[in-house]
Amino acid sequence: MYSRAIVKKGKSKYIKMGDKELSLHQNFNLFLHTKLSNPHYPPEIQAECTLINFTVTEDGLEDQLLSLVVKMERPDLAATKEQLISDQNGYKIKLKELEKGLLKQLAEAEGDILENIELIESLEYSKKLSGEIQEKVEIAKETEVSINIASEFYRPAASRGALVFFLMNELYKIHSFYKFSLDSFVIVVQRAINIVAERMNPKKKVAEPVEGEEGEEAPEEAPAEEEEPEQVEMTPRTLEKRVQALTESITFQGFNYTRRGTLESDKMILATMLCFRIGVRHN
Repeated sequence: MYSRAIVKKGKSKYIKMGDKELSLHQNFNLFLHTKLSNPHYPPEIQAECTLINFTVTEDGLEDQLLSLVVKMERPDLAATKEQLISDQNGYKIKLKELEKGLLKQLAEAEGDILENIELIESLEYSKKLSGEIQEKVEIAKETEVSINIASEFYRPAASRGALVFFLMNELYKIHSFYKFSLDSFVIVVQRAINIVAERMNPKKKVAEPVEGEEGEEAPEEAPAEEEEPEQVEMTPRTLEKRVQALTESITFQGFNYTRRGTLESDKMILATMLCFRIGVRHN
């Protein structure tokens, strides 16, 4: 961006800023930030700059919300996936260390390599360890596929959340006052998931009938609910109902959150736009 304004004097470089020449450090970098979602610059500036767009896309937000839903609904899957990522990174580092160590030993080896017992044993150990790591990597890949398949069941809920947010994001076309934060919307989605969890939690259903005359038996029922982790393995029909409930809750809470920040005259437009978008997505 400033290459044509650089002047070299001896070993030093100077840059012209207006009518002044300033010393230019070799590690100097200039970062410019704009709130424009799709900025356009002249070709000569584009050629000298690297443009990085941090604006969230609908697909990107859908993946973020999917990760959030899975983390809250299936913490076991989320924890396993995080562990897999950590293990895979560890395997890559270990393989690099083995490769580096072997190259170093071969470079420092003196005389006939075939007679170097220590080097041969090290090579055999490295080969064995490398084979074990490769086996673990293959197992990790298979596990990751199964986790991704299980996570995909929750995608409709994440997709609906992304749809609602991008509808909110376009309301500025109706009125410039309508600006919504992604961080706030994520909190709304978390609240929607918690509402479904509370409504469909078996503990609540067991406790309610016991209230009244036999309310004292409630503490005895609580230990029986230690089996709740087994609920992770839901039947396809139960899972479908759960995802449907999550989708509806995210839709309602997102609409309710947006509705409170819109003018009375625009609320019907908001409801209509939401219905149309959901209808188009389903077709």
